[in-house]
Amino acid sequence: MANLTLVQAINLALAQEMEKDDRILLMGEDVGANGGVFRVTEGLHERFGGDRVVDTPLAESGIIGTAIGLAMAGLRPIPEIQFEGFLGPAYDQLCTHASRMRTRTRGGLTVPMTVRVPVGGGIHAPELHSDSPEAIYTHNPGIKVVMPSSPYDAKGLLISAIRDPDPVIFFEPKRIYRAFREEVPEDEYTVPIGKARVVREGAEITMVSWGSTIVQCMNAIEQSDRDIELIDLRTINPLDMETVATSACKTGRVVIVHEAPMSCGVGAELSARIMEQCFLHLEAPVQRVTGFDTLMPYYKLELDYLPDAERIGKAIAETAAY
Repeated sequence: MANLTLVQAINLALAQEMEKDDRILLMGEDVGANGGVFRVTEGLHERFGGDRVVDTPLAESGIIGTAIGLAMAGLRPIPEIQFEGFLGPAYDQLCTHASRMRTRTRGGLTVPMTVRVPVGGGIHAPELHSDSPEAIYTHNPGIKVVMPSSPYDAKGLLISAIRDPDPVIFFEPKRIYRAFREEVPEDEYTVPIGKARVVREGAEITMVSWGSTIVQCMNAIEQSDRDIELIDLRTINPLDMETVATSACKTGRVVIVHEAPMSCGVGAELSARIMEQCFLHLEAPVQRVTGFDTLMPYYKLELDYLPDAERIGKAIAETAAY
């Protein structure tokens, strides 16, 4: 076992899969000699060479379009988009082509591509560097959407994503890139895409979250005297509704926490499905603790925008008292 940060766990997964499969190549802005803006790919250019760790022009549509072509030709590219806000120029390639190629060709061609994207706020970055757009891409059938919350899950989920025959957007919560360490097996292992994790078992309230807000949820739970079950979705598409519904039916109360704005967020979909599947078991309305329906503010107010233990604790108390 190695005691790794999220960054180190991702780097280890990339190195081990590249060593095992010469079809895998990395591409993106500054991923080569500089090791990426967050140094996630550090050392891989020296180890595998410029043909497999490729610095690209600043052109997100070109990066993803090229990766789609490489994947269709039999390679397994891992393009990096430096920040989630820069996915916009690549939306057409991702959602018009990558997501539809299997259906368009009736299974004749697939796009085994993993798009690595740092995501979310909390690091005081400038505009277009701190958003949480997971709901946008979850809405597109044909694209899997993954967001780990721990080094162990990051390594296992990334290996699963790389080996998947279809396109995966692998969102990496930058707020916890180096926030804590966790024991991670040095040997290869996988965490299945589409299976949530029960982080903490409880009987009174179900809390559902993903990405960096899992840490804020744990902080709130530690300050509460309620017996709370915490579920980390890990994979947003496909969604493990079975685990969520089983817990919601057990506790009868649900709090959902995410960074993205409230309206049309993943929390809204979860709320609707919980109502459809668990209505007769619910003792209170589903509560959502989210970002606000406004643009992510600049540095001074950024942490006020993000869910924290205080806001989550208020939702816990209101749900328990209903």
